[in-house]
Amino acid sequence: MSANNNNNFPHILSASSTLVGLCFVVLTSLKVNNYKEASYIDECTAIAIMLFMVSSILSYLSMRSNKPSSPAYERVADVVFLSGLISLFIATMMITFTIIQ
Repeated sequence: MSANNNNNFPHILSASSTLVGLCFVVLTSLKVNNYKEASYIDECTAIAIMLFMVSSILSYLSMRSNKPSSPAYERVADVVFLSGLISLFIATMMITFTIIQ
């Protein structure tokens, strides 16, 4: 996968930076509503924030780099972004089950 044939890094950069903001909204709403199980949800959301930030940084480096290692940044950013999505999904499911109870 070369950077010229498959330019995913702008999409990853914009989506991951947007999802970082969403994660901060989730953390703020947890604090405002005083959920009892908020510590697990906080931890999962904090992990998602870190993963999305790493994904954003790697996407940015991939976009700015003219070196041959640029596609490697993009591949790692893809994996880290997907991991962040999974972490955010788990946090969302924990919130949903907390609300249902």
